[in-house]
Amino acid sequence: MAFMIKNGLLWVVFVLMTASLWAQKPTIERPDTRKPQKVKDTSRVSSPIDSLFKAKLDAPTAKDTAFGKTAKKVIPKTFYNVLFRDIDRHIDSGQVAQMEQNPHLPFAGRWIREIYIHSLDVFGYSVHDTLQVPGNWTERTGNKLHRSTRERTILRNYLFFEEGDVIDPEKMRDNERYLRQQGIFHDARIVIVPFRNAKDAVDVHVYTQDLWSLLPDGSASNFDNFTIGIEQRNFRGLGQSFKNTVSYNGRDERQRLEYAGRYFIPSFGKTFVAGEGILNVQRDQKQLSFKAYRPFLTPQMKYAGAIELGYYNRRLFEFTLDSLTGRSVRNYFWSQYVLFDAWMGRSFRIFFGDDKLRERARFVVALRHTRQSFYNRDRSVTDSTNQLFQNTRPTLLSIGYSNRRYQRDLLIYGFGRTEDVPVGDLVSFVYGSDPAELGDRKYIGLKYSRARYIKIGYLYNLTNLGTYIKEGATEQGVFSTENNYFTPLHRFGGEWYARHFINLKFAWGFNRFANEYFNISGNEGIKGISSDELRGTRKLVIGAETVFFSPLNFLGFRVAPFTFADLGWTAFSGQYLFRNKPFAGYGLGFRFRNENLTFTTFQVRLSIYSGIPDIGQPFRANFDGVPPLRFRDFDISAPEIVQFK
Repeated sequence: MAFMIKNGLLWVVFVLMTASLWAQKPTIERPDTRKPQKVKDTSRVSSPIDSLFKAKLDAPTAKDTAFGKTAKKVIPKTFYNVLFRDIDRHIDSGQVAQMEQNPHLPFAGRWIREIYIHSLDVFGYSVHDTLQVPGNWTERTGNKLHRSTRERTILRNYLFFEEGDVIDPEKMRDNERYLRQQGIFHDARIVIVPFRNAKDAVDVHVYTQDLWSLLPDGSASNFDNFTIGIEQRNFRGLGQSFKNTVSYNGRDERQRLEYAGRYFIPSFGKTFVAGEGILNVQRDQKQLSFKAYRPFLTPQMKYAGAIELGYYNRRLFEFTLDSLTGRSVRNYFWSQYVLFDAWMGRSFRIFFGDDKLRERARFVVALRHTRQSFYNRDRSVTDSTNQLFQNTRPTLLSIGYSNRRYQRDLLIYGFGRTEDVPVGDLVSFVYGSDPAELGDRKYIGLKYSRARYIKIGYLYNLTNLGTYIKEGATEQGVFSTENNYFTPLHRFGGEWYARHFINLKFAWGFNRFANEYFNISGNEGIKGISSDELRGTRKLVIGAETVFFSPLNFLGFRVAPFTFADLGWTAFSGQYLFRNKPFAGYGLGFRFRNENLTFTTFQVRLSIYSGIPDIGQPFRANFDGVPPLRFRDFDISAPEIVQFK
């Protein structure tokens, strides 16, 4: 009942906000030759645009497809225009190839005379067409309910350049990527316009289109058991995120009222130092933490680092064996600790290779120190029991090589927005010392990663090896490898597109502590279930998925049918990995995504499971959100211990 009420509330909110995405007449993308003006409100000022923004007069729309013609015959025109709207077409291979031609190269070395910020509203605008405007009152009303990102915020917090700087084409492309990664913009473009009166001067126009940033949440089973939450991902147009959730359960004697809050600042001015504060007062978790960090956003950045301080009190569980049934039983307990974590890194230009390699590749040296101090422990810590709760003070040093570039593509994890796909190499070696409570130990780790576009698609590999060494023996060791592949975009059936995805994960933990294990249920492997029986210190997971990107656009939500198959094996130390048939899940589903909103992608899944103990019903229907999927990058950050998960 609570599930139905929660998702019913969410769908009502979505329909109200996306009603502004009604059908409008298709617009022809064309350059605006009006003279640029520097005014306070630049969201309505247009300027010459780059080669990406060209007219596509012959591109068919959703209404021109066979589906559209059939739908028109059976759906009244009024309702048809409400349910389906034309889709921008910039997906063909020639357009994608053109995206890789850096439009800023002809202006390298020229100086920036003036910077113009064009902060476009959520609905009816496009960075691909500076003349496109809202086509109906619902879009205009939706824009009035949204506070646009302030031009000063973009100018002071999100740009890698200033007036008077010299044009660096690679920095411009990195800046576009950085803007798209913020989670508050649908898309971003930087357009350079030559200044008529000086051959060596240019004006720079920065176009951003906002996302709808207000995210309500809530559920209720009755009047004394409910949750209310709201998140503003662009608080007052400042680019800052503020989230609050309140829950009440009058029948829970442990704690009736719960609160969870988070405030995030993406950058303090031009420092590109981000900060966040978290406060959780929940039944199973208490947390108060603060963090400030600055990553290597571009290869040109020389320094990066972070500092974090937090208090944590968490309700954990461990497994014990029931002597009567022989089954694993969960036991709960509390763990309290204080965490201090700080690191600093320095990058250096390489001295070999051609100009292209020296522009993007770097050596990075980083140092990290962490202190995790437990107190009020209700578990005795010894050399053979509860080692996970010993006080630790590791200091780690890493030396690495990173070469990263980005290739723009479409229809991978997004439903039409520009996606920056990382390609490159990374090699990192980590060495450290940990004077832990149960005795001194050393740490050695190695990380290798590589990704390339090849003729038959995109291939990514990540391999990790790490272990502590104590008294000449390994401790808490792990070897893991992850391989991801997707095919080129296939076009079929008019305006339908498809991609095939394959991923393989293998991990092997050796000399791990008690109650350390992998669990391959859920997003870690066999999606759609949660089971304690899918545990082990070794795992192998193979997943395959085919996603069909359709021309359907229902109230602004694009529809993507998909099929999937997941296979997985787990085993504990001393067991043969393939001793049993694989855990398996198969099925099909539909995903719904509105790229103008910051809401999670929703999906309906119909699944059949096999080989899973005590699953009950092998056929299941799920309606849930898809966790945000991002590409793994090749930037070297904090020296880290290889995670065991």
